[in-house]
Amino acid sequence: MAATSNSSSSLSSSRSLNNPFLDDHDQYHQNIRRVLPTRSSENYSKIGDNYNSLEEVAEALQQAGLESSNLIVGIDFTKSNEWTGARCFGRKNLHFLGQDLNPYEQAISIIGRTLSTFDEDNLIPCYGFGDSSTHDKDVFSFFPEDKPCRGFEELLSRYRELVPRINLSGPTSFAPIIENAISIVDSKGGQYHVLVIIADGQVTRSVDTGKDKFSLQEQKTVDAIVKASEYPLSIILVGVGDGPWDLMQKFDDFIPSRAFDNCQFVNFTKIMVKDIPISYKETEFALEALMEIPSQYKATMELQLLGRSRGRGSSEPRRVPLAPPIRRVPLAPPINYNIPAPSSSPNNEFMMRSSSMNMKQQQRATAFQFSRSSSAIFSQYNMGSHPLCVVCNNHLVFDYEEDLVYCPACRARMYK
Repeated sequence: MAATSNSSSSLSSSRSLNNPFLDDHDQYHQNIRRVLPTRSSENYSKIGDNYNSLEEVAEALQQAGLESSNLIVGIDFTKSNEWTGARCFGRKNLHFLGQDLNPYEQAISIIGRTLSTFDEDNLIPCYGFGDSSTHDKDVFSFFPEDKPCRGFEELLSRYRELVPRINLSGPTSFAPIIENAISIVDSKGGQYHVLVIIADGQVTRSVDTGKDKFSLQEQKTVDAIVKASEYPLSIILVGVGDGPWDLMQKFDDFIPSRAFDNCQFVNFTKIMVKDIPISYKETEFALEALMEIPSQYKATMELQLLGRSRGRGSSEPRRVPLAPPIRRVPLAPPINYNIPAPSSSPNNEFMMRSSSMNMKQQQRATAFQFSRSSSAIFSQYNMGSHPLCVVCNNHLVFDYEEDLVYCPACRARMYK
């Protein structure tokens, strides 16, 4: 695991500048070791970061018998994305859609270039969480009927289609996406999967949570990580934005009640700000993301987790993701997702490129930023003449092309 302690103190000291909704939980982080589960497990042992090159990782994967796996991707749409790009993304929303890649697109692109070779069928289930419809309870699928993305190019294209339709919300919890991944693994007969969660920060902690206690979202996330260790599932947490990352690091290092060490944290921003060529950054990211996979896969075999499906006999209800947002908004401009070659000035090309956009480009890109209120989408309708949703009491919207009525909040659909 790459150390993040060098940057965590500076991130912590500057949180009040980046986060207008700052929670006072510095003391909590000093006591985190006492809060995290301490129940011992005879199977659990911390997996070390033992490799220095991608070739060594590939060789270890081959020796472990892992020729391919299946990827699952989860993307964070919580409201903190509005301020956690203050330093690394020019004070813009981390999901801002302009002519250049935002941090999420950059992370997905590099994941696609480095990890897709380990995906067996190039079908990637992709989900969003933390928006105004899922909060900390559900996830939504990128496509209707939970259809997977066909490769990372389609994933990126679909991401750009969906972002303008999404209202950032919260609170932040990784439990729904982890539980959804567990359901996928079980439905696939216990095949080995890798869940990649790309998020801008750590799980929500309210100010009234005691210093030796977990918040509801923290506890559910820890429980989900522990539960996931009973399945052939590895979890890679990818941090984008300014952080802080101390709790995500501790999810990686200090949950010993798991059947095996199933979680790895990678500080994407820390890698991308380095003054090295982009190809070196890609290699370093892939190495940090993959270096625990050989030992994790070996652990799933030793624990006889592979090929085992709980099916209907499981006491755990199978998660069903929500449909994707379907409200009609202007689409973001298309973009070439090929990662550019290193320039003569290697200074943080990904983080700072957008600052060189001219005023016309900025104005065009600004049109695709998030609406802070879902009411904006209804401005073209006579609100008094529209019926209310029987599920959530929100105003329904008519889609005349498809001859149906839908609710943009809870996504209930009714044909006229």
